[in-house]
Amino acid sequence: MQFAPDTVDALEFAVVLCNTAPGASRTGDDELASPAQLAALLAENRYSGRVDGDERELRDVHETRERLRRTWSLERDDAALEVNAMLAEAHALPYLMRHDGFDWHLHATAQDAPLAERIRVEIALALVDVIRSGETGRLRVCAADDCDGLLLDLSRNGSKRFCSVRCGNRVNMIAFRARKDAVS
Repeated sequence: MQFAPDTVDALEFAVVLCNTAPGASRTGDDELASPAQLAALLAENRYSGRVDGDERELRDVHETRERLRRTWSLERDDAALEVNAMLAEAHALPYLMRHDGFDWHLHATAQDAPLAERIRVEIALALVDVIRSGETGRLRVCAADDCDGLLLDLSRNGSKRFCSVRCGNRVNMIAFRARKDAVS
């Protein structure tokens, strides 16, 4: 599936952000438990604009993370309603911008808007493309029974099932052992 580069970047960031939640993270713990961890995540993902670095901002990002996790699994029409709500709440007004080495891409909030609001709006704009393209089926939850990780399937045939190679290998090993035990 082909989306604009800024759409892909926002969707990939959504997966990274949402997969820091307990039950979805590699460790099973909240991997976004402190302002320092949030700052590291933002730096790693080249997220620019205002960052307060305090506990309130972290709480707001946690709320955004949970809202995005819920939105990820909604049916197309329900996802559209949620995206519209996120954009309306922020009084989003889309505009093109170039900054920090990025070519022209969409923004819809000021760079000094609160971090959680900017995250919601940027990801909502990306979800607009997914919804308009009828590709919400490419937004999934990991098929591993013991994982709540989100995944973005940009493969040509849309067959990605697991959030990581680790989950895929673990499920495949369990299935292999079950087949082996059934033969024994």
